Amino acid sequence: MKEFICIVCPNSCHLTIDETTHQVTGNKCARGVTFAQNELTHPMRTLTSTVRTSLPGIPVVPVKTSGEVPKPLIFEMMKHINRVVVQDYLPAGSIVIANILDTNVDIITTATLKKE
Repeated sequence: MKEFICIVCPNSCHLTIDETTHQVTGNKCARGVTFAQNELTHPMRTLTSTVRTSLPGIPVVPVKTSGEVPKPLIFEMMKHINRVVVQDYLPAGSIVIANILDTNVDIITTATLKKE
């Protein structure tokens, strides 16, 4: 048996899942079943971080993945993100790293970089 706290809705249900049958208990809605089964077999996350810039007065820009990525890839993704330095003023939603680790997910800015 494995235990999770569901993060899909505000109920934050304490879920228990049987690792062989994938039977879920403790859920108050059907989304908890799907969450627990996915978390057991293929956990996904949205990654948020910052990227350094070479722009005066703007040391970093916040970024995130454009979609969910497999949880085991997060540390490898952070290695790539930490090597990047943004050189230009960009609007929010700009791609900083395209198709990171062949996941079909981009690293995008979540704030606009403006000249002051």
